[in-house]
Amino acid sequence: MSHSSFVSRTDYTVAQKIIHWLMAFLIMVDLFVAQKFGGAMADWDRFESRSDHASDGTILAILLAARLYLRWRYDAPALPVDMPAWQKRLAYAAHGALYGLIGFLIVSGIMAASAANSLIEPFGLFALNDGVEGDFIGLRQLHEWVTWLLMALIAAHILAALYHWLWRRDTITQRMLRFWRSEE
Repeated sequence: MSHSSFVSRTDYTVAQKIIHWLMAFLIMVDLFVAQKFGGAMADWDRFESRSDHASDGTILAILLAARLYLRWRYDAPALPVDMPAWQKRLAYAAHGALYGLIGFLIVSGIMAASAANSLIEPFGLFALNDGVEGDFIGLRQLHEWVTWLLMALIAAHILAALYHWLWRRDTITQRMLRFWRSEE
């Protein structure tokens, strides 16, 4: 149960919605930056891209912390009463898995960065490593594996949103799409 009250909410707060969409945008940007790593790149570009990737990851870590706080503080809106119980359980599990995978992706990214063969400096402010390569390959593979898991879960999340919007025609998707206002 949330910290705020025992009253069931009908909508997310504006802050929850804005953070949701900021995180969605940054994850897409970060995936675009990261996909460059697999191709041919000059070393200077690869090293700069790693720092850009870490900068996005740093912002995502801050947004995730804020999102988790707001979820604890305000909870999530109640799911439709006519929604089957198995779908409700799946929705709760999927959201928990999204938060967990994003958190683990951040941690595995820091671990991979700490073993990289070049300095990785988010925003040019601090180094995540000393530039001496450790077990970078194994840690990078773990980070990539978690990325693939997260992408699969994001795809399922999008499909579920489309299901609620186009098939069930309930308010679940619409309440997140109206991110500039809250019904409460």
